[in-house]
Amino acid sequence: MHRTFRFLSQAPVQAIKKTVLISQSHDIYTNLAYEDWLYTHQEFENHNVLMLWSNDPCVVIGRYQNPWLEANVPELPQITQNGVLLARRKSGGGAVYQDRGNLNLTFFTSKKQYHRKHNLELIARAVHKNYGVKITVNDRDDLVIGDSKVSGTAAKLGRLNAYHHCTLLVHANKTNLSRALHKQRWNIQTNATQSTRSKVLNLSNEIPGITINDLLWMIGYEYLNTNDFQYINPEDNFSANVFACRDELRSWDWCYGNTPKFTINKSFPIDCKINCDVTITVENGRIASVDLGNTAGLVVKEGIFDNLKNCQFDINVFDSVANLLFDAKELVAKSKQV
Repeated sequence: MHRTFRFLSQAPVQAIKKTVLISQSHDIYTNLAYEDWLYTHQEFENHNVLMLWSNDPCVVIGRYQNPWLEANVPELPQITQNGVLLARRKSGGGAVYQDRGNLNLTFFTSKKQYHRKHNLELIARAVHKNYGVKITVNDRDDLVIGDSKVSGTAAKLGRLNAYHHCTLLVHANKTNLSRALHKQRWNIQTNATQSTRSKVLNLSNEIPGITINDLLWMIGYEYLNTNDFQYINPEDNFSANVFACRDELRSWDWCYGNTPKFTINKSFPIDCKINCDVTITVENGRIASVDLGNTAGLVVKEGIFDNLKNCQFDINVFDSVANLLFDAKELVAKSKQV
């Protein structure tokens, strides 16, 4: 008996087109808004994109982080002449400091094609080819030279699309970096994602004279096999939706109000005899309650802190609490004299 075999023809695999976009904006909120617009409005199954960009001084925290734990919030406006902005991105991960000495890279693919280690190896390969400096990928998907980190990484995966973005420290101002990310000794209790502090290194320490433009070209070429890059000004490509996204990203409600619930505790003396232990609960970035623990016999009127409730949290609120308690102490003292 003879068998007849039927061979099904296979459709040719469509080559994946690639594009390198270089943003001409240095505004963190503009670049994050354009990144989000690409992620939500483009299809990457047959067209992958690498976006390269650099920002003016800023601290960028992950979506689920607490800015008062990750950044030196009170001092950010004073660190540089124009201050250091705080931004919350839409991906997870930890906090990073950025300035014009830092290169950002966002790899857009379909979810099925997402491969962050492949992207990191591409960066390391480009640097090694051009400068002979060995960069490795550690088990946290950071790029490191020896025991020092030169790049942090984060990602966002949706139903169809994904992006992986990372930073490269090229010649960032490490003094400003240390000051902007300085951890204040505040007693905060939270389930928010917390950054892992690492020893960091600028590539310029290993490759004197290297510039952002040098890296941009060599990584772009490694990705595309040509230097046919597209320079874009995101604002020229903005739709109403992108402007709305930028407005959201720069708003207090997004940067601070999206902070996971936390409590912060501080003890301070009202005078030499009275010490107060104060716990403030913060929800959606606003004061939900102010509670007293040890007040050394101080009796305060019910509702004394009502004017603070629902106010935007600021670390200086403890000064307001101290003033209210001092006034309460004075009232108690006067009532005893009567």
